[in-house]
Amino acid sequence: MLLNVKPILHTPGKRMDFQFSMDLSDLEFAGRYPVTQPVEVTGQVRNTADVLELELTARTTLDAVCDRCGKAFPQEKEVTYQCLLAEELQNEDNDEIVLLEDGQADVGDLARTAFILGMDSKTLCSEDCKGLCPRCGADLNLGPCSCQKEVDPRLAVLAKLLENDKKE
Repeated sequence: MLLNVKPILHTPGKRMDFQFSMDLSDLEFAGRYPVTQPVEVTGQVRNTADVLELELTARTTLDAVCDRCGKAFPQEKEVTYQCLLAEELQNEDNDEIVLLEDGQADVGDLARTAFILGMDSKTLCSEDCKGLCPRCGADLNLGPCSCQKEVDPRLAVLAKLLENDKKE
């Protein structure tokens, strides 16, 4: 979505609000397509002393799967992004300044990039998710599994010592 900021470009104190929806259902993350609902983007551009400041927030509900227990769950996702807009760059090494093209900024592209970069590399249904038993695959969030705990062979001698101490 192109946003024409010419009306506020040289008028300090002015601001321009914007709002739109994005379809990111084609984005693949770890073999899944978690963005099944539209991403709602809201934001504004403010002219503060002839400096254009852009702020936006992109939010949606993801169809997530826990990386520990494999349970599917809805996850609220919100990503914020801020940058400065300029007609020309003085310092080309600054990533926080976005160059305007004919008085327009592609806020759709900025929101899409910010949302993709804001995606979590690991998704958990809860911070204290216990995951699955590595032996039997039981969901440890529902209770302990029925597997016999194997003693590490390197510690078997210590286990015998503990047994001997209990007998004495």
